[in-house]
Amino acid sequence: MRIALGLEYDGSGFCGWQSQAGGGSVQDALEAALSMVADAPTRVVCAGRTDAGVHALEQVAHFDTEAARPDTAWVRGVNAHLPASVAVRWAQPVVHDFHARFSALGRRYRYMLLNRAERPGLMARRVGWFHRPLDHGAMAAAAELLLGEHDFSAFRSVQCQAKSPLKIMRRVDIARYDDLLVFDFEANAFLHHMIRNLVGALVYVGKGAHPPAWLGEILDARDRARSAPTFEASGLYFAGVDYDPVWQLKVGTRRTTMVLP
Repeated sequence: MRIALGLEYDGSGFCGWQSQAGGGSVQDALEAALSMVADAPTRVVCAGRTDAGVHALEQVAHFDTEAARPDTAWVRGVNAHLPASVAVRWAQPVVHDFHARFSALGRRYRYMLLNRAERPGLMARRVGWFHRPLDHGAMAAAAELLLGEHDFSAFRSVQCQAKSPLKIMRRVDIARYDDLLVFDFEANAFLHHMIRNLVGALVYVGKGAHPPAWLGEILDARDRARSAPTFEASGLYFAGVDYDPVWQLKVGTRRTTMVLP
C-alpha cells in the first residue's frame, strides 16, 4: 500500500530534508516516526528536498507499507513520535503509480524578508533580514522579467544536480506588509539555491545597486558569477506542490494563505 502525506516543519533545527548518516534531517525524524507506527522500517520520498534551515508550509511525501492502519494513525500516531517542529497534516492512500516527486506538475516557494534597520528577534530563524530600505516597485518590475521559460543558470548553485537549467516560471509576486516583504514563486521545478539566489538579486535591485533591467541581463548572461550572493536560508519556505486532479490528493489547487511565520 502506498500512502501520501502532507506535512509542515520548522527547518531551523535540521540539517535539511535529506537523510544523513548521523541523523538530524527531517527525513530521518519522519522515517523514525513512521517506522514506529508501521512496526517496520519505512522509507519516504518527498516532492522537493529542502536545505538546512529551510521550512515547509506543505511538503508532500509518500511511503510504501504493508501495515494496515487507519488514516488517523498516519497523522496523530506519527505526530506523537515526531519532534514538535514537524507535524503531519494529512494522510491518504494513493495508487501505486503516484510518486510525490515525479508526479508533481509544479512547486511553490515563499520567501519572507524582514526589511527594517533592526535585526529580527521574535522572528529569528523564521525570516531573512535586510537592514536598508528596499524599493518594492523596482523589485516587482525586475520580477516580471523572470516569468516564462528561461535558462536559470545564473541562479543555480555549483552543487545543483538538475539535468537542465531550463525552468518555466509561472508566477512571481512580491507583497509588502509593513516591514515584511513576501516573495511568492511558482514554477514547474526549481534549481538548487535558485530562490535564495533570485531573492539576493532582487534585493540588489531594491537597494538601488542596479536597475530592474539588470535582472534580465543576468538571466540572459547565464553566469552565476555576475549575479548577487545567495541569500540566507531562514526566510525560505517550501509552500506547496501542484498535482493532476486525477490523483485526488488533498493538495493541488489550494494556495497557502499564511503570511507571518
